Amino acid sequence: MGMMAPFALLLLCIALMPLFAAHFWEHHYPKVAVALGLVTAGYYVFVQKDWHPLHHAAHEYVSFMALVGSLFVISGGINIRVKGEATPMVNTIYLLIGAVLANFIGTTGASMLLIRPWIKMNKFRITGFHIVFFIFIVSNVGGCLTPIGDPPLFLGFLRGVSFWWVLQHCWQAWALAVTILLVVFFIFDTRNFARVPKEVREMETAHEDWFFRGLLNLVWLGVVLAAVFLPKSIQETTVLGVFSVPSLVMFAAAVASYYTTKPEVHESNDFNFGPVKEVGYLFVGIFLTMIPALQILQSGEAVHITSPMQYYFSTGALSAFLDNAPTYLSFLAASMGQEHLSVDSHADVMKFAVENAPHLIAISLGAVFFGAGSYIGNGPNFMVKAIADKSKVHAPSFLAYMARFSIPILLPILVVVGWIMVK
Repeated sequence: MGMMAPFALLLLCIALMPLFAAHFWEHHYPKVAVALGLVTAGYYVFVQKDWHPLHHAAHEYVSFMALVGSLFVISGGINIRVKGEATPMVNTIYLLIGAVLANFIGTTGASMLLIRPWIKMNKFRITGFHIVFFIFIVSNVGGCLTPIGDPPLFLGFLRGVSFWWVLQHCWQAWALAVTILLVVFFIFDTRNFARVPKEVREMETAHEDWFFRGLLNLVWLGVVLAAVFLPKSIQETTVLGVFSVPSLVMFAAAVASYYTTKPEVHESNDFNFGPVKEVGYLFVGIFLTMIPALQILQSGEAVHITSPMQYYFSTGALSAFLDNAPTYLSFLAASMGQEHLSVDSHADVMKFAVENAPHLIAISLGAVFFGAGSYIGNGPNFMVKAIADKSKVHAPSFLAYMARFSIPILLPILVVVGWIMVK
């Protein structure tokens, strides 16, 4: 149990340091994450003398970063410019498009692609709830239908959950959650729109000008998606035992996208590698430090949860305040451990997905949906807030986000969705 400490400490740092020591964390988070990861790595090398868990973590980390990084770079090469059109119906349709798109380019990619046009098209009346509902729908709940959509689901895919499993089992919950959120947003936005003077409304919504640049990146996006569907024999081929063929294809697509995108497009998007570098450093630590946690959870003795509803809310509660990707994997390992199955075995994960589908549905929905519970629940949340702040939009503070939005609005919706959909 002692080797759980680096994992717990890293998650606490991710959750609390941006709030209480933001300046220190901004400059030193790479050192903290890597150092804690090396503590765990040293334990397995020098004490356990077992390289296998580290090799497995390295392979999974590279595959994870290949997908997240390539989608981030490619989406950063597409620029959308919009003028006017901020009616409640147009806004609602825009969020629905974002919810669908998140499943193709990830919640991070969709958030980075759509947040700036979202702010510009609502510039004459944008408020905190516009930013919050964008985070609810585009940055989190929307990406529930494919492993590409949200990092927790991609970790499950790497472990052995089939690509189409999530769509097959979670589409109804996705449709219900997105529909309720859009209806609530439409009501809020209609009230907001009504408070704007009539002459301003007519002037600001009279245009329908949309401009798209960097559409060559759709080709590179297609390359990334094709890599996910390569034959199993090719997917299992690796270089140095760590770099899989799909990950190499994704990295190549990202490089091609970056160098074929015109500089002015990147400038228009304020594109930089800061967000993906942060994810890269933090997940080095997460993938290493969670090895002992996963091994303990696989024993089936650490977590005594039996019903899908318990898994839904337990996974959700932690996903709201810790990173939802390791939370997903931790509860998957715990649930499989109770069935005497190993999360490190593709065959066991595939068996679990078939024989214990209700539990996996609950864990998947809990991780993805509740990631919107706070700014630290999912990576894109803070990215969206940072862009909003830079654009001089008043995004709620950490506590205001929860007190005014996630607890009174999001939580009841997710309780209803769980009560109806989680069996």
